[in-house]
Amino acid sequence: MNEARLKAFEDMLSVILKKYDETTERMSELKASGKEKTVTYKQLFATKLQLQAMLTYYQTYGLLDDKT
Repeated sequence: MNEARLKAFEDMLSVILKKYDETTERMSELKASGKEKTVTYKQLFATKLQLQAMLTYYQTYGLLDDKT
């Protein structure tokens, strides 16, 4: 695999991890405000599930560090 492609995979993983953290943080804020039944919360939940699935693929193929 060439360096540019490896860099692209690393960049993608970084973005997914950042978005996952942002999504869970926003969900926590909404939950603390008692807004778990809002459309926004449900959309964030769906996004979180998608990101989890992507991270699972990274982990399955050994592309996710243990520390991440």
